[in-house]
Amino acid sequence: MNQRWFVITLAALIANPAFGQQPKELKYGTDQQGGGPYIYKNDPDNPAAPYVGFEVELAEYLARKLGRTAREILGEWSTLPELLDKSREGDSGIDIVLNGYEARDDLKEKYAATVPYYVYRLQLVAHKDDETVTSWQDLPARSGRLPKRIGVLEGSVAYDYCRKRFGESAVLPNKDVATMFGLVVDRSRIDVTVQDNPACAYYTEHPLYKHKLKLIGEGRQPGYYVIYLRKNDQQLLEAINEAIKEGLRDGSLRRIYQKYGVWNADQEWLCKELTGEFPHEDDTQIEKTGTGGSGTIWPLIPQLIRAAGMTVLLAITAFPLAMLGGLVVAIGRVYGPGWLAFPLAVFVEVIRGTPLLLQLWFLFFMIPKLIPELAFDPVYTGILGLAMNYAAYEAENYRAGLQSVPQGQMEAALALGMTPVTAIRRVIVPQAVRIVIPAITNDFIALFKDTSVCSVILIVELTRKYNELYNFNRELVVELAFVTAGLYLLMSYPMSLLARWLERRLGTHAGGVHR
Repeated sequence: MNQRWFVITLAALIANPAFGQQPKELKYGTDQQGGGPYIYKNDPDNPAAPYVGFEVELAEYLARKLGRTAREILGEWSTLPELLDKSREGDSGIDIVLNGYEARDDLKEKYAATVPYYVYRLQLVAHKDDETVTSWQDLPARSGRLPKRIGVLEGSVAYDYCRKRFGESAVLPNKDVATMFGLVVDRSRIDVTVQDNPACAYYTEHPLYKHKLKLIGEGRQPGYYVIYLRKNDQQLLEAINEAIKEGLRDGSLRRIYQKYGVWNADQEWLCKELTGEFPHEDDTQIEKTGTGGSGTIWPLIPQLIRAAGMTVLLAITAFPLAMLGGLVVAIGRVYGPGWLAFPLAVFVEVIRGTPLLLQLWFLFFMIPKLIPELAFDPVYTGILGLAMNYAAYEAENYRAGLQSVPQGQMEAALALGMTPVTAIRRVIVPQAVRIVIPAITNDFIALFKDTSVCSVILIVELTRKYNELYNFNRELVVELAFVTAGLYLLMSYPMSLLARWLERRLGTHAGGVHR
């Protein structure tokens, strides 16, 4: 009898269309580099540790309400909305963007936005021992006349807010929020940081930064966090809106926010507004966040040109140092004693075998932790990093040129009474340089493009400025790309003409060792 009922029950389950099917996923785009309290790992040393955070739990709550399971899709914060363009709901892309994205006019023109799920404010943070910063009014002046150096998240409302109020030269954007707080603690590259108050609440209590940071003044520029999705996903939009309202009404979201220390009076206000109980009009009214673009490319071109000036500065100062360093390394490897040639060969292989980005990161972030006296300005570090990187490649160019000079040239110079050093300087090197000029000019052109990597150490060069402008002018992506590419071409093409002129002048042809 029991076997009969078991067979009947199993047959009924199999006949059910939902039998054996996994719940549909709610795939949300997020960037784990933003860190707490949005999304992070309690045990970062354990790759298998799950992500936690108030937005992680919010995604799980929404998925439960929709009868789905939540799954994070990791990407870069500033480009998460683009993942919506690359997929349809149910494909391998994402369904929603959930990662502290502000309610912005420019994004709402292209994507659907939910009702707000959080009210944030911009918070000023400084080192606890910095007595020069006691209020927002202290930002415009550092050392009498210079502005404070303000670290912000690239592409955020905080960046736009600080740039407009304190000047573009005072703002240093970066893609990593944790890096900004770390630099404030180090007190070497930036003076203060302006971040959304949830991040400030988390990092000021973080074990690495606790008792080293202080909050300055009241939060400014209140705005909303919303969830973005495709405009044609109206059914999903309505379901998420209802889930957010219900979560605020029944206390589900409050419990999540309190767990991560981000529930405050602004969320009480949001709860009243979304559930139908509107407050009286007073100074707690939330301001509208307007960060839309200019609508035309022309006002943006001067900013790109100024950033191109930084690209030129990096290139024309770093490459002569690279040429000189490469020549010294090449001569040491070809004509130096064995005890010198070996470490020089190691230098070349290590530099060529590791990414430029990692080298700049090491010079800017790691070395100052070990030797604080070597905490140089970002521009100086960028020049040094580029020069060191390209010196390794130029060393190989010069080594090929030195080895291509016939041995008889050195023998003849020595026979005429020259010392080995004089022979190398007056006979060998001039011939070697003449041979490798095409390869060197080719590397100089490549250096212009590699300056874009310097954005990782807070330098605003041409590619970095393009990314910043794109974040607030997404409707001008084609125009911005063409202008940026045109500026790179204008900077590099004269070097191509110079290389051809030198080839004709010296009777050489394109050759040498290339990267």
